[in-house]
Amino acid sequence: MRKDSIKLTRINNEVMRELSNIIRAEIKDPRINPMTSVVATEVSPDLKICKAYISVLGDEQSQKDTIMGLKSAEGYIRSLLAKNVNLRNTPEIIFIPDQSIEYGVSMSRLIDEVNGKNSSKED
Repeated sequence: MRKDSIKLTRINNEVMRELSNIIRAEIKDPRINPMTSVVATEVSPDLKICKAYISVLGDEQSQKDTIMGLKSAEGYIRSLLAKNVNLRNTPEIIFIPDQSIEYGVSMSRLIDEVNGKNSSKED
């Protein structure tokens, strides 16, 4: 199976949707921030490993706690994923913190500051 095949793209989307549902509705760990989202998933072509990019709205400690909570619940999450997604192999899930949303917000804030300074200089 090629890395960019249509089948692998469908599997990535399905795994991402199910992981989002599982984290939102099934996991009761108090370490996991309620504002946690799955940004993207990358399932390997042999369906053995899944990298799940997780974004957490909150401070750095909240992000670390959420990733630790997800890693400790990995077996439970994997069993629920196996029930909900019909794959030959249920992939091992690797949770990776994603900073792209936070980076985008900070860049937007910087752009707004620059635009505000430029408009005040024109007046």
